[in-house]
Amino acid sequence: MSVSLSSAARRRTLAAAGTVAALALTLVACGSSDGSKSDGSSMPGMDHGSGSASAPATPGGTFNDADVKFAQQMIPHHQQAIEMAKLADGRAADPEIKKLATAIEKAQDPEINTMKGWLTAWGKPLPSGSSSMGDMPGMDHGPDGSGMPGMMSDKDMSELSAAKGKDFDKKFAQLMTGHHQGAVTMAEEERKKGDNADAKKLAGAVVTAQTAEIEQMSKIIDRL
Repeated sequence: MSVSLSSAARRRTLAAAGTVAALALTLVACGSSDGSKSDGSSMPGMDHGSGSASAPATPGGTFNDADVKFAQQMIPHHQQAIEMAKLADGRAADPEIKKLATAIEKAQDPEINTMKGWLTAWGKPLPSGSSSMGDMPGMDHGPDGSGMPGMMSDKDMSELSAAKGKDFDKKFAQLMTGHHQGAVTMAEEERKKGDNADAKKLAGAVVTAQTAEIEQMSKIIDRL
């Protein structure tokens, strides 16, 4: 009797397994009939934004003259900010100034590389030479010779380089405030006139970050 019950149990188990397998095959066949659904990408309520947000920017997209101008001028503008920030090493005395200088280098160097990538992809020239003044053909030169708001003159850079301690800290905060204000002006122009989504997004980031640093430096100047 026990053998008979065991055989019956095995038959029921095999029958159930067959039913499950058949159902699984049916589901696979239904899913594969529409490639967009086979990976669950079209499931209702699924958030698709995270994938595109993490994807690398496409600098070769639509762009206009304002985008090109923004990249060509913001590159040397950032380069000069980094030169100023590097002067803090061995000259700055205030811990907050030292920390701010490091933050400026860390943030702006990758942005320079990003903008250089855009210009290359767009087939547009990079700022000539390695000078922070970034002389470009046809640039409208202002009093400092750069045509870009907030750029330091050679005299400004020399005076900052010669300063030390608290004197350096105050000069750095004052000069970098003017420099940041110029960058914000350039970025706001890009946000209004630019066409490339990535360039406008970077311009927005510049406005947000450097406006916050301007406020921070104002407080530093008040206490020095």
